Amino acid sequence: MENEVLLEKLENIEQYLLGLKTVFNVKELSKYTGFKCSYIYKLAHRRLIPYSKPSGKMLFFERVKIDNWLLTNYSPSNSEVEKNLVKKIMKE
Repeated sequence: MENEVLLEKLENIEQYLLGLKTVFNVKELSKYTGFKCSYIYKLAHRRLIPYSKPSGKMLFFERVKIDNWLLTNYSPSNSEVEKNLVKKIMKE
């Protein structure tokens, strides 16, 4: 039981440290997003995810751009839609 707690704490620390990085390779991006490496390669091949390929071989991903990409196609909750509708009605 104690080993499981220690492993969980180490994983939390690793995840925290990963969040401090500004540039990821494919393996790190996989840990950061939870996507499989093969899916990341597929996204990059289809140019659906922002990446850099400085040496012509390895892929690198800027965390800020990835965060922005992950938050695209935002879908507001019903309460947000209602609030925006009320604001719009009040302006008229």
